[in-house]
Amino acid sequence: MNNEKVWLGLSAEKPEEAKICILGIPFDGGTSFGKGASMAPERIRYLSSEFMPEASDSFLPIPEHLMFDFGDAEITSNWEETFQGVSDQAYNIMKLGKFSLFLGGDHSVTIPLHWAFKKVQEENGHKKIGILHFDAHFDLCHQFDGHRWSHANTEKRALEDIVDPEDLFFLGIRAAEREELEVIQANPEIQVVTATEIFREGFEKVYERIHNHFKDYDALYFTLDIDVLDPAFAPGTGTPVAGGLSSRELVELVRLILRDLPVAAMDIVEVSPPLDNNDITSWTAIRVIQEIFARFSK
Repeated sequence: MNNEKVWLGLSAEKPEEAKICILGIPFDGGTSFGKGASMAPERIRYLSSEFMPEASDSFLPIPEHLMFDFGDAEITSNWEETFQGVSDQAYNIMKLGKFSLFLGGDHSVTIPLHWAFKKVQEENGHKKIGILHFDAHFDLCHQFDGHRWSHANTEKRALEDIVDPEDLFFLGIRAAEREELEVIQANPEIQVVTATEIFREGFEKVYERIHNHFKDYDALYFTLDIDVLDPAFAPGTGTPVAGGLSSRELVELVRLILRDLPVAAMDIVEVSPPLDNNDITSWTAIRVIQEIFARFSK
């Protein structure tokens, strides 16, 4: 498509001019069921040419030069080579000190993004870092389908190399493997808010729990699996689970988190355009991106 129309043509010419840096990661080799997430970065960019220039419900106009899009990370047939390349490129982006937004891809791509995040935060002298994980699933399996780097292993790898249990916060969970429940039981410091709790307590009370837990942290990584939403709001995803959040609940939580907490990097993963209906899921991802744009448009 015409690159002048991507992100409404408001991209900066150099990353140094921008407040937000974007990288696509078109990889879905880590999925266990429905594929197609590798097509999400291209589809989201295509649709971005049509969204409204006033970001979010605040109606703040998106200023010129707000974001810089690095395009897509290189994906090869070698899984290890691909992940190392993703991590290296993400590190170079994160160390610019901008808000870093990554468009997956399946949830396995968060593994190399975590590597880069930890490296940058250590270099910045940040000792207290955390991970906020929105998802229908824990992704705490040691292996899945014979792999240690699948989309079901994301936070198991993080607990080994990136954060301690008390630094990990799950939200929206409503499906689990037995071994994942064993990890949760063995590590009661891990924070878990289920989809049922959000329904019963409301997003504002749930946000208070997130805020109180992370308010003294130096930096957070926010990973957003689109299947945290109920399939009614996000049908285009590989492992949908009924009973999830509404798009309004998600938007409100994202807005509050970005407003008050030290989120330095974020990904949006598991959007699968081939499995979607009328681009509902891609448009929902774009709605979240508009909240990010609004946060940095003030």
